[in-house]
Amino acid sequence: MMYKKKNRKLSKKEQKALDKVQFFNNEVVKEKTNEIKQPVEKKIVEIPNIITVREYSAVLNLPVTKVIAELMKNGVMASINESIDFETATIIGDELGFEIKEKALYKKEIIEKGTKNNKKLKIRPPVVVVMGHVDHGKTTLLDTIRKTEVAAKESGGITQHVGAYQVNWKNKDKKTRSITFLDTPGHEAFSTMRAHGASATDIAILVVAADDGVKPQTKEAISHAKAANIPIVVAINKIDKPEADPERVKRELSDLDLIPEEWGGKTIMVPISAKNGKNINELLDIVIMVADLDEIKADYQKNADGVVIESHMQSGIGPIATLLVKNGILKTGQVVITGESYGKIRFMEDFQGRRITEAKPSQPVRIAGLHDVSNSGDIFEVVDSERTAKNRIASKIIKIKRFGLSEISEEIREGKLKELNIIIKADVQGSLEAIVNSLTSIGTNEIKVKILSASVGNISESDVNLALASKALIIGFKVATALPVKKLADEKGVKISNYDIIYNLIDDITAALEGMIEPETKEEIVGKLEVLKVFYSAKNTKIVGGKVIDGKLLSGLKVHLLHSGESNGDGKIISLKLEQNPVSEVLKGFECGVQIDSHSMLKPKDVIIAYEIIETTKKVVKK
Repeated sequence: MMYKKKNRKLSKKEQKALDKVQFFNNEVVKEKTNEIKQPVEKKIVEIPNIITVREYSAVLNLPVTKVIAELMKNGVMASINESIDFETATIIGDELGFEIKEKALYKKEIIEKGTKNNKKLKIRPPVVVVMGHVDHGKTTLLDTIRKTEVAAKESGGITQHVGAYQVNWKNKDKKTRSITFLDTPGHEAFSTMRAHGASATDIAILVVAADDGVKPQTKEAISHAKAANIPIVVAINKIDKPEADPERVKRELSDLDLIPEEWGGKTIMVPISAKNGKNINELLDIVIMVADLDEIKADYQKNADGVVIESHMQSGIGPIATLLVKNGILKTGQVVITGESYGKIRFMEDFQGRRITEAKPSQPVRIAGLHDVSNSGDIFEVVDSERTAKNRIASKIIKIKRFGLSEISEEIREGKLKELNIIIKADVQGSLEAIVNSLTSIGTNEIKVKILSASVGNISESDVNLALASKALIIGFKVATALPVKKLADEKGVKISNYDIIYNLIDDITAALEGMIEPETKEEIVGKLEVLKVFYSAKNTKIVGGKVIDGKLLSGLKVHLLHSGESNGDGKIISLKLEQNPVSEVLKGFECGVQIDSHSMLKPKDVIIAYEIIETTKKVVKK
């Protein structure tokens, strides 16, 4: 007999029990929802490349014992005062709920030209480097500008030290402007600063004698200035001499891609006589004009930083360093780090030897108080205490950045470099021209060859420094490399390749370029299978039976899964069976069993598309 249950009203006891169950269920749902919607965010902390366990626990604000225990779990036995590297600290931090980031040892924030949006930045005096051939009048030009007699005191009239000088100049509008001049003993010092990562100068004055023309060192200077990506102003000197021929100088410079403005180019060339002071005013006006166009600025409010121009030991005083301030205001009593040295500034002098208490951006200053002699080109930075400075020096690791083809290739693939910089030295001019013409005619849209310097003669230390500063390769053709130069290249990690057959040189560079280009990849379908039956289905593993309807299946191939013609995920073939026997491939028309690694569900009539990735290397062709 069929009957229908009547709905009855629950008793108070039953209703109370039901309310408890519903409340419990609601709380469980809330808890699970919160777990999904509110992931725990990791706290970001910054640490140096190497840090002691004690310092690391303090940064994380955790007990030292907990950090040591976590290290031991990961097989690292370190006491409280021992150091751990950044990679280890990252792994431990991740497991403790922190995101670890590397803290830069030095703030390499040398202000770039043309920065317009930062309201903290103010105009600073331009820093000008004077470059050129050894006897074309560089120091005489500086003497005329400074109204001193340094050249007469130098041995043989050749500059024996690195100096920086600042002058005040009244322009056409009668406004007083400061200009800092950097006088180097050679182009090696200039490139050494760049090799240390220091952007020391803003403008280059290239001095060329009107009676002598372009010389090897002139070409060298042009290469260094172009590699530094700074504007060049040409001073054609010694126009007062009877044999002077400024037009010849302009023609020779035009062959080096420095075309005068009056010829339709972009290079400003000023005819001068450094000895008689002719047109010096016009030259300085041009320097100020170029500086204003580039909007050279600095941050006056931050802690001071800059570049070490030179350093030496002075009897009775100790280490003396000449610094060029780039940002902030440097003051006596402050603690500075310069490379691997540090100390508190006991006193400061300007370039004229006068005691001063502070130095502003672009001002050169000599300081005393460092513990050791610094290296030319080291970046200096003001820190809050000697203890901070000592800890940074202790934790600093000196790493040589090697610029072989493999390292440059990696940077190009990552999009950091678009050019392969090359320095060429050859035995004769004919060979040099043939090599340059061949190399400049190869390349692709992604990468091209850039000749930084090409000259006749043996490979020199200047070439090594330029290569280091510019991430360049040195190519030698039938030239020698002296033992000290080889030693320097090995120390700095600069690659030197020597050849005696031109086509071998061209083939190697072409092959290198092809290796630097990211290969094109595409999927090539190998076979298709229609699923007939699903035998096993777990979270990551599926076993199905099916028929190969096109091509063939191979063990290890990647697969796309299709359901009703639509994408249903991806996976990989783990194994194949044909009539219960393991096989490596199954051809079209055969039925087989397939084990697939995939998260996606499979059903009969689904299609499995097996494919492989094909890489195609782009060929370097002539432009």
